[in-house]
Amino acid sequence: MNVGRAVSGAVSSLEEILSQSAERVDAATTLANLVVDLQARGLRVEAPLERRHGGAGPSDSGMLWVGGFPITVPTDNAAAAGSPYALKAEDEGYAIFEGGRRLATASPQQRPRFYDLTTADGIPYWKIGLLHLDSFASTVVQTCSYWGNDDQCKFCGIGISLDSGRTIVKKSPEQLAEVATAAKELDGAVDATLTTGSSNGVDRGARYVARCGHAVKEATGLPVEVQFEPPRKLEVIDEVADLGIDSVGIHVESFDPAVLAYVAPAKARTGIEQYFRAWERAVDRFGEGQVSTYVILGMGEDPELTVQGCRRAIDMGVFPFVVPIRPVAGSLMEHVKPPDRIYTERIYRQVGAYMAERGMDANAPKAGCARCKACSGQQGVQPLLQIGPRPVHLTPADLSEPSSARALLGSDKSASGLSHAS
Repeated sequence: MNVGRAVSGAVSSLEEILSQSAERVDAATTLANLVVDLQARGLRVEAPLERRHGGAGPSDSGMLWVGGFPITVPTDNAAAAGSPYALKAEDEGYAIFEGGRRLATASPQQRPRFYDLTTADGIPYWKIGLLHLDSFASTVVQTCSYWGNDDQCKFCGIGISLDSGRTIVKKSPEQLAEVATAAKELDGAVDATLTTGSSNGVDRGARYVARCGHAVKEATGLPVEVQFEPPRKLEVIDEVADLGIDSVGIHVESFDPAVLAYVAPAKARTGIEQYFRAWERAVDRFGEGQVSTYVILGMGEDPELTVQGCRRAIDMGVFPFVVPIRPVAGSLMEHVKPPDRIYTERIYRQVGAYMAERGMDANAPKAGCARCKACSGQQGVQPLLQIGPRPVHLTPADLSEPSSARALLGSDKSASGLSHAS
């Protein structure tokens, strides 16, 4: 046996592995930075791209895959017009460019085929539901008790698409089931995300959106998320669960009380603690990772309060879906500038690291925004996080002793085992 030769060979192999690993990490880091920066600075569009204009959801945005990541990115606001990034066609496909430099392969979403269909009474399918990349999505009631008064959420655009004629005021469960079936069969939708404006009722609109979700699930078999405000009676959450809904979104928007009071006065009156109570009830029924909340960055929030709130939510099994603000044309915050990449990435890393530490699987959500992830850059940052020891920190000098090589290759590898590899 020649342990020296074995170790020397192991060192060479490990150096090659570490070099390849470092290259992969560098490539992943570059791509993650690009995804986060695109969502901050927007994208100029010089090729066909399906876009979402106005209203709720990923508004004034293009939908595409960049380097394999699904993302929505601003394409129709002032920031996008001045963005250094452009989507351009190539001989075979598309790519993101900065000036003349090619940065990443891109696959724009094309117009879904089901958009060309109409209901028996003449309503275009696209007025009932949309395809957000691979998720069928709809606002089932396009009115909100907060809209048009002092309670209006300043970031929201729920009334804008209705005023422009791009949707109908209320979708029936039957209509949604019909359109969702077409979205699945014609365009490959993999889940359904249904939201609603808030009502003044005890259930805040939860019962109706859950009925719609039940109809979609029965017709399509797709996993379904429904989104609603904390009901005044938390027993309503049990009713939603009893209809077979897979996931729920109950969105606090900000963990900073002062910011919440300014941007969403009615939500502030509900109180952040009431959101935690609703989440606790929901996690008990739907399970950890199947309850989510939007956490919007760039509204003037205290980053420490934001991270603390996310950690507390994670501790109880709630998935914090952290996103940069997406200013909606016509909303009360249409001129707000999205936060820069450095700010959002710092919070993504802190929240993502805590999720990993607590064992929350980033891929746990069965349906909804947290399943799709396209509106958040956290999906790009998450794979870069490593909790615990990192062998990549070892240097060739550390591997000069057989014991160090064995430690890296596994404690069950003996000197004899290494020699057989020579």
